[in-house]
Amino acid sequence: MVNLNEKDRSTKEDSGPVGRSETRVDAVDKVTGKAVYADDFRPQGLLYASVVRSPISSGKIETIDTSQVMEIEGVESVVTAEDVPGSNVVPIIENDMPALASEKVRYIGEPVALVAAREREIAERAVETVEVEYEENDAVFDPLEALEEGSPQVAQDEVNEGGNLFDELILEKGDADRALEEAPVVEENEYRTGHQEHGYIEPQGMTAIPGARGKMEIHGTLQCPFYVQNAVSAALGYSINKVRVVQLETGGAFGGKEDVPSQVGVLAALLAHNSGKPVKLTYDRREDIEATSKRHPSVVRYRTGADEEGNLLGVEAEVFIDSGAYQTLSEAVLFRSLVHTAGPYSIPNVKVVARSVATNKVPNGAFRGFGSPQVIFPHESQMDLLAERVDKRPDEVREKNVLRSGDRTSTNQKVDKSVGLGRTLTKAKELSGWTDTRSGYEDWNETHERVKKGIGLSTVMYGVGMGAAAPFLEKAGVYLKLEVDGTLTIAVGNTEMGQGAETVLTQIAAEPFGLGLDRVDLTEIDTSRVPDSGPTVASRTTTMTGNAIIDATETLKKRISSVARELLECSEVYFEKGYVVDRSDSSNRAELNEVAGEMWTENVDLAAEGWAKKGVDNWEPETGQGDAYFVYSYATHVSEVKIDSLTGRTRVTKHVAVHDSGKIINPSTAAGQVEGGVAQGIGYALTEDLEEEEGKFPDPDLTNYLMPTSQDVPDDLVVDFVEADYPEGPYGAKGLGEVPLMASHAAVINAVSHAIGNRIFRYPAVPERILEAYSENS
Repeated sequence: MVNLNEKDRSTKEDSGPVGRSETRVDAVDKVTGKAVYADDFRPQGLLYASVVRSPISSGKIETIDTSQVMEIEGVESVVTAEDVPGSNVVPIIENDMPALASEKVRYIGEPVALVAAREREIAERAVETVEVEYEENDAVFDPLEALEEGSPQVAQDEVNEGGNLFDELILEKGDADRALEEAPVVEENEYRTGHQEHGYIEPQGMTAIPGARGKMEIHGTLQCPFYVQNAVSAALGYSINKVRVVQLETGGAFGGKEDVPSQVGVLAALLAHNSGKPVKLTYDRREDIEATSKRHPSVVRYRTGADEEGNLLGVEAEVFIDSGAYQTLSEAVLFRSLVHTAGPYSIPNVKVVARSVATNKVPNGAFRGFGSPQVIFPHESQMDLLAERVDKRPDEVREKNVLRSGDRTSTNQKVDKSVGLGRTLTKAKELSGWTDTRSGYEDWNETHERVKKGIGLSTVMYGVGMGAAAPFLEKAGVYLKLEVDGTLTIAVGNTEMGQGAETVLTQIAAEPFGLGLDRVDLTEIDTSRVPDSGPTVASRTTTMTGNAIIDATETLKKRISSVARELLECSEVYFEKGYVVDRSDSSNRAELNEVAGEMWTENVDLAAEGWAKKGVDNWEPETGQGDAYFVYSYATHVSEVKIDSLTGRTRVTKHVAVHDSGKIINPSTAAGQVEGGVAQGIGYALTEDLEEEEGKFPDPDLTNYLMPTSQDVPDDLVVDFVEADYPEGPYGAKGLGEVPLMASHAAVINAVSHAIGNRIFRYPAVPERILEAYSENS
């Protein structure tokens, strides 16, 4: 695997940490086993929790009999909905999901009761003795069927006033109906995607510890500590200041630890409150797959209109996402789907209607890309099909239509800052040898019967941050303190979950002072000690919290400089390698710890707060027009595949990923993000088939759910960055984390379609689907 751009990076000793491949600050503890994860955390007197879950998709709870449970030696607590002291709800966006089902169950795996015991095995055995009688009702599992008149009711009436439609969002720019009616070329198709499992290394896990004076501590694996704090507060009926949430080391998340930890934390806290003892709830892999959120399945009906040269004239699309039984984050996921449906193209006429629908399945939630992969698959497939219709190569059609500085998106937002999409397309074609390789593969396929080869291209955009869907969350806060020994301590509310954020934020804080990373420390995430920096989602951490850090460092630098000028008897100073230096005489300098000591002596405040806020203020929800996000990241990926036409087995042989994420703070961690995203995209496109039968996953394990391994990722994986600096980001940076997955799967599926000479319309393209499509073209 190659990070070409690394060759261009400065490694001079006198350069600051920003832009350098600094070693991850959490690396040693993780590889040596010192890091403490959720299941490693064992406070004294710990009880272990197990959950009674619904075995049916839809039904009324007639009775719950727990009489046998407390007779089992070692059982300390049993809890049902009647025992919830606060509101029986797990608040996320809406308050529709109960902590424990009380009258009705809506999906297989829904929590009904809880047991805590002195040993995990006792708790697991005890839940089997809880007797629940259900009156089973009809259920619905397809989002299109769920919208039909007379379909079984899933959603609560008080949530959506009847029916199974959670939300409907509309985007209208120009006159798409007329444009498509008059367009010389119209391409129309339907696309479907299924669930995708997060597959994080560490399953869900939380420990709740009741404390003195009516307090509750939650320690666990999570992305958004303040979400968990709010949920536990609501369910227990405690005030916010009585609930403390501490993040332990988190072994991967990919969105799966945004919403779900609120539920897990609430369940553990209910038992801890009831028993008065610490309670740990951790899921094994099967329970995690069966009972936690997934990527939303989708159905997208897509029409694209163009002229004979391939210039886009209009797009019309219907998007349906399967929310499952409760909304969780579907409202926000749907917004991102809406905005990204038309793709990174300049299109004069667009109409998109996007709907989230209730079904009797496990609730779906956040997953890397957050509603955009489901619509990228269609819009990138459509571009390839359109190219065929106008007798041009896929890259030629994209070059005609990609957004460039000054163009307007489908929401009519003018993009004029950090628009490097065209450069990523040019670079990706160059690094892949696109034109020659495509021609060569077409010649190969004409002369080779069994093994087919293909090359595919994708161009994508990604709105960084929460956007117009949740502008109130587009903020971040930082506490920064200069210690008397000249080191820095930073407190932020955003989490490290494997993506390298702790290292990048440390680099941003170290840069203004000329410090090495060993002189800067990020405190553990603890809601009693860190500011609410907004959720660690939407590729926003580097941009938002990075800006908050810079705000704090500017305040602190002014105080340090004022004291240093007096100490050095000079008029102007700068910072270099842990020194404060006289700008007129570089030999006149003081170590930062010396200045810090003087500040302490003179009672000058050694701490500073930093705040960042972004937002959009011209969004029109009725038409989906206006500024949807404050900035976009872009990428072009090129993928090459080899397919055995006898078995349908597909191998990705080469992948090129070129990204515009502004200034790259740490090339090594950035390349790692891209490489991991490519692997997830390969899985989404080709192998990750989470089969579901009437709301149940019959094989919920990683033996049958085929995530890519190192053997499935090509050795020839090329990563590069074009760095169209974002002037309002920290040192020019903007978001990266979600984009690699978004671009990779579409490039892979386009390569597959090129190889077999026919289009794939359903994910994943498992061998059976590839063979079916190939046989249709034979």
